Amino acid sequence: MPIAVDIDVMLAKRKMSVGELAERVGITPANLAVLKNGRAKAVRFSTLAALCEVLECQPGDLLRFETGGDASGA
Repeated sequence: MPIAVDIDVMLAKRKMSVGELAERVGITPANLAVLKNGRAKAVRFSTLAALCEVLECQPGDLLRFETGGDASGA
């Protein structure tokens, strides 16, 4: 999928754990891991908005479009 997810980057910048982010956003750590690892097929705008609010960022800080290749980082 050409959409890469950079939640790891924002977590590191905010010095926040996956568990803390999941709790503050209101989703399970397992669902956050699916999104964070690029395995999600979709994300609700309400979830994206909550992530941005908690991480104090813009959607473009969490998602980016990559051309020509695997966006999973592998």
